[in-house]
Amino acid sequence: MEAHKKLTIGLFGFGVVGEGLYKVLQQTPSLKASIKKVCIKNPEKKRNAPAELFTTDKNILLNDPEINVIVEVINESEPAFEIVSAALKNGKDVVSASKKMIAEHLPELLGLQKQTGNSFLYEAAACASIPVIRNLEEYYDNDLLHSMKAIVNGSTNFILTKMFEDKIDFQQALLLAQQLGFAESDPSLDVEGYDAVNKWTFLLTHAYGIVESPENIVFNGIQDVQGSDAVVATEKHFDIKLVAQAKKLQNGFVAAFVLPQFVKHDDHLAFVKSEYNGVVIESGFADKQFFYGKGAGSFPTASAVLSDLSALRYQYKYEYKKLYHHIPQKLTNDFYVKAYVSFDDWLYIPKDRFEWIEEWHAESDRKYLVGVLPFEEIRKNTWWKENNTSLILTPDSIIEDVEIRKLKRKSLELAGII
Repeated sequence: MEAHKKLTIGLFGFGVVGEGLYKVLQQTPSLKASIKKVCIKNPEKKRNAPAELFTTDKNILLNDPEINVIVEVINESEPAFEIVSAALKNGKDVVSASKKMIAEHLPELLGLQKQTGNSFLYEAAACASIPVIRNLEEYYDNDLLHSMKAIVNGSTNFILTKMFEDKIDFQQALLLAQQLGFAESDPSLDVEGYDAVNKWTFLLTHAYGIVESPENIVFNGIQDVQGSDAVVATEKHFDIKLVAQAKKLQNGFVAAFVLPQFVKHDDHLAFVKSEYNGVVIESGFADKQFFYGKGAGSFPTASAVLSDLSALRYQYKYEYKKLYHHIPQKLTNDFYVKAYVSFDDWLYIPKDRFEWIEEWHAESDRKYLVGVLPFEEIRKNTWWKENNTSLILTPDSIIEDVEIRKLKRKSLELAGII
């Protein structure tokens, strides 16, 4: 492959991102990239591009020897995986924005890249316009990466911003997000945390070499967050965000999850509002670095696809350094979290499973407590998201085993027991 190779693109999907890419490529002639054919599902739909560009036959794109790059930006996970697999096997490089497909098929996709030697790039699938994957790949050494906290879903962030700033309830905020095109007509993928955990799945691979399926990562969305929770947060000078978090513990294992969290006003993530995304990476010597940008939308996502296309001209491929050149890290559920839990009835709250409870407020209709739980309790059980119960982690919520033992010893000493 010669340097600065000319890219001839076969594009799958001409929705928000596909059309955005088409327009962006027309404005960047320096890239020497052109779309030769676009495969679409519905030929009847009117589109802002010449009719001869379109086909409904995927094989025209996959088997064309002139097409050396396939860009895949369709919504369905299984067809996307078939397209990507066929393209890689046919000697083509691939750029994708399908987070669900990547999360669900990560081991196979890693295998295909090794087997074919072709590039498979997907910056657009993580945080749209924020170059987080490339930074994790190139910049951060595994041993020095302490933690990563991020807002990776623009729809839920938009809804929470509206709940806080306009004091409207969840349903109204969701409706507004749908009207503005930030949430799908079926918003469950965003609102219930599926989209965020899909992205977190492969970001953990680039950060720590962890290859895990999304269903093995504990997650929840914001569907249980109530107006009263926002009131408590405001009283405590916090915002509520849906936070994806990963932290390397003292024992060398990694704690990771996606859950609603109270965020202090001076935290970088408090600054991330509306449909924006933000990532805070903490490492051994660089301290904290904050990446911020639009996490959704036509041009922001197309800009990430463009960046991947640009990298392909130099034969760039992910090396998965943390997976192949280091000892990959492993996930653990052996730690504790401090959480705020609000509920209607004590009956549904297993008080005995808390290590300790620091606050409880039982006088109003909506009751709440703040306490420390073994993370395993959250992983194994679902009481914390049933019966109108809402669980929100506190800032600095991860507590390690060593700290728990110290705190217990201290409380026993204070009580004069030892």
